[in-house]
Amino acid sequence: MNVITTTQALAELCLRLSAHPYVTVDTEFLRETTFWPKLCVVQLASPEEAAAVDVMAEGLDLAPFFALMADPDVVKVFHAARQDLEIIWHLAKLIPAPLFDTQVAAMVCGFGDQVSYGDLTQTVCRVSLDKSSRFTDWARRPLLPAQIDYAIADVTHLRDIYQFLRGKLAQSGRLGWLDDEMALLTSPATYEQHPDNAWERLRGRVRKPRDLAVLMEVAAWREAEAQARDVPRSRVLKDDVLVEVALAAPRGVEALGNLRAFPRGMERSRAGADILAAVERGLARDQKSLPKLDRDRRNGGNGATVELLKVLLRQVSEGHGVAAKMIATVEDLEAIAADDSAPTQALSGWRRELFGLKALELKHGRLALTVENGRVTLLEWRDAEEPGERAPS
Repeated sequence: MNVITTTQALAELCLRLSAHPYVTVDTEFLRETTFWPKLCVVQLASPEEAAAVDVMAEGLDLAPFFALMADPDVVKVFHAARQDLEIIWHLAKLIPAPLFDTQVAAMVCGFGDQVSYGDLTQTVCRVSLDKSSRFTDWARRPLLPAQIDYAIADVTHLRDIYQFLRGKLAQSGRLGWLDDEMALLTSPATYEQHPDNAWERLRGRVRKPRDLAVLMEVAAWREAEAQARDVPRSRVLKDDVLVEVALAAPRGVEALGNLRAFPRGMERSRAGADILAAVERGLARDQKSLPKLDRDRRNGGNGATVELLKVLLRQVSEGHGVAAKMIATVEDLEAIAADDSAPTQALSGWRRELFGLKALELKHGRLALTVENGRVTLLEWRDAEEPGERAPS
């Protein structure tokens, strides 16, 4: 077992790894009792070696690891990278690049939406992972041999998965299809936790502009409080209570305390005063400047078109072996149904060629969906045109 516990050993490891065209990376962390993830172990592998870095070892400095993550000549390979990248961004304000996410690549290769590492390992490597250490306490020391074996397995099999998926993408000419997703994953905006955006997690829970205005302010307060105290959002105020405050918009200590789900006594604390101040800021907002509520924008009377587009999306996804989620989301379909020039990824780049143009054709009646032998197929009007007949214009 190769476990790194000193800065010198980490620097030597990262120097060796940097000589290779790619490294595979994974992390083990805890988040149950904190707002920010607590990094415990980092796993690294090149084609020649693999190691686990005990991040909690006394005196260990992660600077060599961060330097490796920033090396432009080494591809950093993760599976489902978002949480790992969030941790690195929070610790070092650095996002590993260039980046290859095997979960995203697997979606392009037809493995379905959000395929797990275990499923890929089983399919590609013909290995069943031992998951017995998956939910162990990664902050407890010393690390057990079974934990270390589990952790290192997460990067050793990843090497074969990377080579397999990259080969399939290169062979099919789809390597460039990952660009949009990698750009999103490597954008700092993806990981910046701005309190002013915290309301978006709960936007579907309110229906009136006034309620939304209050929700935006109270959610921003809770987010800032959770970050400052480094505790989960629910430790500050649970989602259901937050929504109840937004809907009731209490304007005094007594009204706040009378809310059914509000924690008893909290209304007379500093937090209670902060919540009431947030409610007042929300009520003072100009409702005309608020974002559109989901019910105002959903479908917009285009429900039937959206449903047809869902069928088309499934047909294209299955026909080309690309996960539907990778091609378009429900929000994309709603946008296309409402506007031919909607600023959505589904109408640009390879997605436009694969699906977007067909979606517009279907929307305007120049493409039809039919069923042949139990499978949905596409039918252009000119395909159905009989001799001497004119296709509908």
